[in-house]
Amino acid sequence: MSHTEQTRPLLEVQDLSVAFQNGEKSVLAVDGISFSINPGETVALVGESGSGKSVSALSVLRLLPYPAASHPGGVILYNGKDLLTGSDRELRAVRGNRISMIFQEPMSSLNPLHTIEQQISEVLRIHRGIGAQQAKARTLELLHQVGIRDPEKRLASYPHQLSGGQRQRVMIAMALANEPDLLIADEPTTALDVTVQAQILELLKKLQVERHMAMLFITHDLGIVRRIADRVCVMYKGKLVEEGKTAELFANPQHSYTRHLLAAEPKGTPPAANSNAPVVLTGKDIKVWFPVRTGFLRRVTDHVKAVDGIDIAVRAGQTVGVVGESGSGKTTLGLALCRMISSKGEITFDGERIDQRSFKDMRPLRKHMQIVFQDPYGSLSPRMPVGDIVAEGLTIHEPGISADAREERVIAALREVELDPETRFRYPHEFSGGQRQRVAIARAMVLNPRFVMLDEPTSALDMSVQAQVVDLLRDLQRKHNLAYLFISHDLKVVRALANEVIVMRGGKVVESGPTQEIFSQPRTDYTKALMAAAFDVRTVSSGNKA
Repeated sequence: MSHTEQTRPLLEVQDLSVAFQNGEKSVLAVDGISFSINPGETVALVGESGSGKSVSALSVLRLLPYPAASHPGGVILYNGKDLLTGSDRELRAVRGNRISMIFQEPMSSLNPLHTIEQQISEVLRIHRGIGAQQAKARTLELLHQVGIRDPEKRLASYPHQLSGGQRQRVMIAMALANEPDLLIADEPTTALDVTVQAQILELLKKLQVERHMAMLFITHDLGIVRRIADRVCVMYKGKLVEEGKTAELFANPQHSYTRHLLAAEPKGTPPAANSNAPVVLTGKDIKVWFPVRTGFLRRVTDHVKAVDGIDIAVRAGQTVGVVGESGSGKTTLGLALCRMISSKGEITFDGERIDQRSFKDMRPLRKHMQIVFQDPYGSLSPRMPVGDIVAEGLTIHEPGISADAREERVIAALREVELDPETRFRYPHEFSGGQRQRVAIARAMVLNPRFVMLDEPTSALDMSVQAQVVDLLRDLQRKHNLAYLFISHDLKVVRALANEVIVMRGGKVVESGPTQEIFSQPRTDYTKALMAAAFDVRTVSSGNKA
């Protein structure tokens, strides 16, 4: 092998442009970007939603919706061969074999009708042509490598029977099945808890070192970039605005947009804790147990204790943050307090017991207790314009107001969340993720509630948009003296919003107290592990000494 061949990059993207046809108009999503990846190297492609990073990555394997998408210019060289002009047969030899991809949302990427064994084995049989027994043995080996416990028991599982972290591990196993030279990871940890996220990043790094595999890592989270990448390429509005070694770029960013990204963490502090503020909602010894039925007669033999004896009080103008990993019972607790699911224990709202009320009897209180969900795209009807979505609660809870008065309230709610009221005639798909979440917040605020449950409202958003939504929520709370129950696995957001924090694990509270105290001096090992995963470990350890 010549010296030139040894030093040639594994992947070279040269002057790549991507255009999408929108009616008669052509929209340029990527505009003449160039970057390369060497064998064994990790390059991070970062930027906010709409910057063109995922479109660039999908172009490498020609996974864009052609002919709607086209490449007005550029070449993508893999080991010196242009993938953009290669035949379908040549591309099939590379796709899933020499270059693999992990997608952002495993639940929509995995086939819900096939078992885990079927899906991983399929990759092996197509590319390696091996028999069923060999494929099963290799599948077990892969599941073990990616850290799935008891892989033999998981072979017959379907995707919905796995946790988010387990599903992502299965996706990694599929991507690594044929030992690729290059792994493209498109936001692989966005929807995961901080501890699971840390495990997945550690796993990817370990497998990369073992296999001398190159990695193209796409993300909007600069904390992840700092941990995993050798070099960083920053994209903004389809252009590559800055590139450099990770340490150098973080220490001395040159472009104003890079500086903006680095400064985009949620900032500020929650309203000062006030123990004299009126209590809006309380829960005493809240329990949500789901029965486990076994045997021919389906008798109850055990219970899943999703929430197991929790006390909580939320005051006007204050925020209680509930944190913990997936499955810890955070959302179940919130739904129980809002009487969306059955529970045991005493629940009081505005001094009145509500735990004995039927779901029908709860209806008059619903306007005072609102919920903002994690995924605005899933919680907003795609068939209704935004104005109707925001007005729907008014139609139900205040049927006596006139159409003009209802319209005025909708316009005021949209203005309050900093959306142009003229956009009320548009549909959810015409908005960005951050704008959709503002619509969801407006839908809750239009009813002038006293209590709002916020269930992971920022987890699917870019860092800078996340910071804007946190500022908005803080402003609305101050203006309306709102009581918030804020459920999240993002500890940076919780620190910026919550006065008090409850740390949950396995349905129980492992630690609770004032936010500053929990963050600076966590008492339990579990809370310390959460902090270490969410922040720079040095910050956490120095906080422990304080």
